[in-house]
Amino acid sequence: MEEVLIEFKDVTKSFDNRTILNKINLKIYDNHVTTIIGKSGTGKSVLLKHIIGLLSPTEGVILFRGKPIGEMNRKEFDQLRSQFSYLFQNNALFDSLTVFENVALPLQRTTKLSKREIEIKVKEKVEQLELSEVLYKYPSEISGGMQKRVALARALITDPKIVLFDEPTAGQDPIRKNAILSMIAQNQKKFGFTTIMISHEIPDVFFISDRILVLYDGRIIFQGNYSELDQLDHPMVDEFVKSLEGFQDELTGLHSKKSFRNIYEKDLKPKEPHESISAVVFTLNDLYELNEKLGYTKTQEIIRSLAENVNKHFRHVGTSIRTGTNQIATVLPRTGRHAAERMLDDFARGLQAQGLGDIQAEARDGTHSAGSTFSVSAGIAEGEAGEEFEILSEKAGSSQKIIARF
Repeated sequence: MEEVLIEFKDVTKSFDNRTILNKINLKIYDNHVTTIIGKSGTGKSVLLKHIIGLLSPTEGVILFRGKPIGEMNRKEFDQLRSQFSYLFQNNALFDSLTVFENVALPLQRTTKLSKREIEIKVKEKVEQLELSEVLYKYPSEISGGMQKRVALARALITDPKIVLFDEPTAGQDPIRKNAILSMIAQNQKKFGFTTIMISHEIPDVFFISDRILVLYDGRIIFQGNYSELDQLDHPMVDEFVKSLEGFQDELTGLHSKKSFRNIYEKDLKPKEPHESISAVVFTLNDLYELNEKLGYTKTQEIIRSLAENVNKHFRHVGTSIRTGTNQIATVLPRTGRHAAERMLDDFARGLQAQGLGDIQAEARDGTHSAGSTFSVSAGIAEGEAGEEFEILSEKAGSSQKIIARF
């Protein structure tokens, strides 16, 4: 059963007779990735400060695991605050400190651990985030991606239960954005912390979010998952997410979910009772191992390469969409299963021959199988007139088989 970690009940916050938060009601669940989206000036930062206890509401109640924060004594409140950590938008690393010193700082300031205990703990966390090779380098001497991992290591060094991310991908290119989001999602599962994120990176952030909260004009007007948001009929959602109708996923260049839905309903959905339609779902497997062995950035480059290959092969006969972090779906109108299978066979042969990005495909006789490998799977489903694409793609996804190894 999902446990409510933080709950706002009719929370209002005013400054000098100006209301910033207006009767906010929301729930944040334990061990979930919750993303708060909203336009600039809607109160996201004020909301975040209430979550971590830096501000108190003018009216209303904030509960932590069912207990009002306002009724906690000093010891209870300090224990609550100790469960939070924060990853700043621009990393906020100290230039004059090494990676080791940056990561160790929270332990030095907030615990009574010995110098040796701190050293052991820092080296363990740094190793988990693949930073051992830069342990004694300064931030200016390492890449932007490594700096982000150092900031994450520092945020996680105190073993927090909740980590807040304020626009973690701001100013990054599409590959770097998705690499950072993948890093957050993978480490959230690895270390088991609850993630609360403020972001405007749509739709990239939706792929890793369990729940989305939409803040508009000082109110929470929506809380739920991506599919539910996509179907919400509200002027603000139309205004804020309107660009998605013509928006292409930045990483892959494929259609966004919302733009694809419009295309499917208008042009791709079968019109005649016996008209065939097929869906093909592609999955880049072994994502966790890829991130661990090749790094988050290289993995995103591989996902982009797969999307480019799918789009190039199928764009004249179908339309493709990125449906998940490592998944792509293609709909083939007026195409039966057998024809779709022939197209997929041609695609698999081409993928096998040319490789994926600069990663070479494994020979079919297995002669290149030394070392670690990863694979791409695909599945096909044939649909009927009136069938929703989500149902069709789910059928295709459940029948996937490996079509190429690398």
